[in-house]
Amino acid sequence: MSDKIVIYQKPTCSKCRATLTLLKDSGEEFESIDYYETPLTVDKLRELIQKLNMPVRDILRKDEPLARNLDTVSDDELIKAMVENPDLIQRPIVVRGSKAKLCRPPENVLELLE
Repeated sequence: MSDKIVIYQKPTCSKCRATLTLLKDSGEEFESIDYYETPLTVDKLRELIQKLNMPVRDILRKDEPLARNLDTVSDDELIKAMVENPDLIQRPIVVRGSKAKLCRPPENVLELLE
């Protein structure tokens, strides 16, 4: 696979750090994006969700206090809430070409390295 690898992560997240270590150990080149410093747009988050091939609610961090009020909102409203409050997004998300993986557990990244 020759597509560029991009990891969307938060530096203080233990799963993100473990995934970064796996990427570094793989020898593959990759780009790391801290989506707290470089916020995701609604369009970018939609693109990531599409590549993940997951329902929007599956990338919601349900244990976050802000998530408690989002049970009945539409997917569009949920995406907007996640963009405005990045703590609501499960992480890390690693993309390679048209595919993406939610790397919880971090070893999920290995599927993109084959």
